[in-house]
Amino acid sequence: MHVEGTGARDAPVPPRDAGVSFVMPVLNERAYLERAVETVLAQELDGPTELVLALGPSTDGTDEVAARLAAADPRIVLVANPRADIPVGLNLAIGASRFPTVVRVDAHSELTPGYTRRALETLDRARAANVGGVMRADGRSAFQRAVARAYNSPIGLGGASYHAGGEEGPAESAYLGVMRRAVVEEVGGFDETIRRGEDWELNLRIRRAGYRVWFDPALAVTYWPRESWTRLARQFFATGTWRGELVRRYGRRNALRFFAPPALVVLIALAAITAVLQATGVLTGWWAAAASVIYLPIVAYAAVVVVQAVRGGDWGDRLWTLAVLPTMHISWGLGFLSGVLRGARHAVDTSRLGGRNTPLP
Repeated sequence: MHVEGTGARDAPVPPRDAGVSFVMPVLNERAYLERAVETVLAQELDGPTELVLALGPSTDGTDEVAARLAAADPRIVLVANPRADIPVGLNLAIGASRFPTVVRVDAHSELTPGYTRRALETLDRARAANVGGVMRADGRSAFQRAVARAYNSPIGLGGASYHAGGEEGPAESAYLGVMRRAVVEEVGGFDETIRRGEDWELNLRIRRAGYRVWFDPALAVTYWPRESWTRLARQFFATGTWRGELVRRYGRRNALRFFAPPALVVLIALAAITAVLQATGVLTGWWAAAASVIYLPIVAYAAVVVVQAVRGGDWGDRLWTLAVLPTMHISWGLGFLSGVLRGARHAVDTSRLGGRNTPLP
């Protein structure tokens, strides 16, 4: 795959023992935070480490968990993120951190042993500014396992390298990301006007500045998806909305795979209109037969979903997969169309807000 701006500039390589700063935005993550922090603090490195938690206004007791963890380990630093937005929290955490390499981590993720050491070796070898690996989604319930299967499949999220794997080399973006602080500061940090897709946009600026963004399939992070159908739908609608906003801003610098879900939504809408016209007799004869071609891609899509659903897992996982895949694609596609047509300035991922649907300021 051609990647714009694969990089002629080498990123700085600090001494291996110069230290690593982990940064994690946190909002309503009581069920996941402690384990996520444990996997960060268990990373074995040559130099000092710190973990900066940017705490949004949680309503589920997350702050109490964070305070207990910080009291037990001096490597944990807490900063307030009253706006709750992820890029704001990341910038606050980076600003409060000290070391020349910054590792973005997520409260819904768990680092595998040796993750950071391997990432540092890859950064040094590739002279890259940012390196990421593979998101390995996992689940605890039948629903969450079905979502994880969708995440891990090229069918679910479009085959990006950090979902589907692939060969090591230059990349469009990096999942989470192990970054050189000097480069992040040079390009201006995370854009706080972008609530979703902030990683992709930061990596676009890194590549435009001439640096390399790198994919290493040997790096893996466990990710725990949303736990309910409504939260999944809200998450994907918000993500699609912000991708639509990024298309408004950056046009065809967005990969073609991002246009597949909205195309599916348009096809479904056209098929529904065609069915009504045929049922009411507006379309008859040759015109009705010709219009029926619109159903073929819908049938093909349904067949792909069924094939994906019957692959492995118990019957609960399979049945949820039949619901999860269309939910992800249609929610994302509807959000994308909304973002392209209206922008996404007020769009918030309410799946992170503990069930509240009112946007944060």
